[in-house]
Amino acid sequence: MDLEAETETPAPPRAGRHGRTARAARGGRAATAGESERRAAIVEIAAGLFAERGYRATTVREIADAAGMLSGSLYHHFDSKESIVDELLSSFLDDLHAQYAAIAAAQAGPSDTIAALVKAAFAAIARHRAAVTVFQNERGYLATLPRFAYLRVSEEESQRLWLAALRDGVAAGELRAELDPRLTYRFLRDAIWVSVHWYSADGPLGPPEMAEQFLTTVFDGIRARSVG
Repeated sequence: MDLEAETETPAPPRAGRHGRTARAARGGRAATAGESERRAAIVEIAAGLFAERGYRATTVREIADAAGMLSGSLYHHFDSKESIVDELLSSFLDDLHAQYAAIAAAQAGPSDTIAALVKAAFAAIARHRAAVTVFQNERGYLATLPRFAYLRVSEEESQRLWLAALRDGVAAGELRAELDPRLTYRFLRDAIWVSVHWYSADGPLGPPEMAEQFLTTVFDGIRARSVG
């Protein structure tokens, strides 16, 4: 994802960083099952509007109209449009980083770890297409708002995992010795996430097949060449 972290930092504790844990820490009240379902439906509707029209161009009234309710009723579930996009992006990042954490815990070899990260990313695009689109289109603006500081924290954690796998791959001789891990990470990151603008999981390639095509192209270009 394209919020670049120019310096690496140690991974901070997961609790309260993004997602529902963070929102609870900000004082959110517990929701009933029915309210949670309604909130999720509103977020899904808003996500489609944000992805299509842009976050700043979409009004609360338009979200309420699409959800079949009055604007005042929408405020019963969310105190602002900002809260809706917060819910959208933090839920996406919670899911993505849960997958990344499982990959890191598996402690596989570098190439297998890179492959797993790629597969997790394409699977996330399929599950959170609107959220990824909104992130790609709105990250620059949202990153200026204090509430969304976790977006940069998220990028720093992703970068740390990817760079570790790439550097381990170079050290193990699985990747070319002259490979620049930081540039390679940026290339892979942008190639994956920008694909949300043209890749559809409903097309001929599902997320696993798309990831395999991507990995074949990438590894054929960066794997260490055998000698002799």
